[in-house]
Amino acid sequence: MVDNSAWNTLLQQYVDEAGTVDYARWQREQPTAIAQWISRISTLELKSQSVDEQLALWINLYNAFTIDKILERYPIRSIRPTILGLPNWFAFLLFFMDRNRSVFDQNYSLAQIENQILRPLQEPRIHFAIVCASIGCPLLRNTAYEAEHVRQQLEDDADRFINNPNKVRYDAQEDVLYCSKILKWYRKDFLSVAPSIPQYVGAYLKQPLTATTPIVYLDYDWSLNQRISS
Repeated sequence: MVDNSAWNTLLQQYVDEAGTVDYARWQREQPTAIAQWISRISTLELKSQSVDEQLALWINLYNAFTIDKILERYPIRSIRPTILGLPNWFAFLLFFMDRNRSVFDQNYSLAQIENQILRPLQEPRIHFAIVCASIGCPLLRNTAYEAEHVRQQLEDDADRFINNPNKVRYDAQEDVLYCSKILKWYRKDFLSVAPSIPQYVGAYLKQPLTATTPIVYLDYDWSLNQRISS
């Protein structure tokens, strides 16, 4: 069983209830703490893991790797850097694609963890749990995911995300559903458990939405999910 206590303590120290991270204080006080936790758990044997154990482990690792990447680069304003005012798409993609994080004697990228490990577990609610350190992402949970209740944690994450009007909202007068682009980018995953995106989110919004409900996808905010300690 993975001991997440060190990771949980870090989240409690540096992440608030709104999911924003005090990167400056974290970088100043414990810049190597994530690497130390990952090094300790890397000695574990994972061959007999259940699906719930895999979910908890790799969601925690994805989020830990993301924060660790930010701590290396901080201070930054966004994970999407710019050159002369234009988005630097190469650096942006490299953030997700570079296999520069090691655990269990292998190197991983964020994209690899998401697309080759987590998504095949067929749990679409992971998209409300894994974070890319931007405001447009799901709110970062300030406690570790644990195998024994990871499904309930994911359900809570989904409910929190969909009932956040900055991410999803339904305008009954216009009959228009406004959604985060996460529901567009990973549409296939959500449609594996629901007949349509409006019907998927409608269950959380307590709205009788139908497959024909028009959808407008909101602009995605790539600004860093940071807070500044006083």
